[in-house]
Amino acid sequence: MPNIAVTVAILENEKVLLTRREDFEVWCLPGGQVDEGETLAQAALREVREETGLEVELTRLVGTYTRTGGFPDLHIILYAARPIGGELRLQPGETIELGYFSQDELPADTMIGQERRILDAMNGACGISMSQKMDMPTTTRRELYEERDRSGLPRQEFYFQRMASVRFEESLEVGFTTDKREEKA
Repeated sequence: MPNIAVTVAILENEKVLLTRREDFEVWCLPGGQVDEGETLAQAALREVREETGLEVELTRLVGTYTRTGGFPDLHIILYAARPIGGELRLQPGETIELGYFSQDELPADTMIGQERRILDAMNGACGISMSQKMDMPTTTRRELYEERDRSGLPRQEFYFQRMASVRFEESLEVGFTTDKREEKA
């Protein structure tokens, strides 16, 4: 059975807040699994508070992103939000850095699949449905962490070496999306 997760694009002054994950030292949107008994919106608010220290107001549903292949299948719900309180802080064991980035400043070391979500949120997408297929050997998160630790490589280097051989395809199923960086070219 597929898992359900939420991610949140916290937008402020034409920038998005990203977190650098501790497990692979790559940048991504704050988010995580939906807990039993939680609504999607409740999970989004909880994950943001845990990973960033911020209280946010969800402003729109950007869309759904279904990732298949590799890890267990995952349905990711992406919300846009604006900060309304709290203070930025790290979550020990999960986040090692926080930062706001404009579209032109997005870090190159971003987790696979995240850039599309970030750009969709920053460019005002609403109600889209995106399929994201990965062609990689199925493994559990625990097995991947064990493989990482046995490799002897720095965490980020392991992640990008492991992902270099993965075929990643995206296809828009419903709605439309634009990348303002492409429009400028």
